[in-house]
Amino acid sequence: MTCEELLQALNEVIDDQSALALYREFAEHLAGCNPCQLVVDNIRKTIQLYKAGEPYQMPAGFQDRFRDALRAKWKTKFPG
Repeated sequence: MTCEELLQALNEVIDDQSALALYREFAEHLAGCNPCQLVVDNIRKTIQLYKAGEPYQMPAGFQDRFRDALRAKWKTKFPG
């Protein structure tokens, strides 16, 4: 299983019978693929933060830079 196959399979709806085989393939792939381990860990952490419902304090100035970047992107896409 390649990284692309693993990520594609995550997005597919599967039945219970095929899920077990797919989970085994995931486990085998993840055991030896650090980039995919990082992706899965980031997904887990995102879910944990969401479930905790605690606001995340953004670094100083980040919110302003982020808002400015969004405005610039908006103006580029929708001029006028």
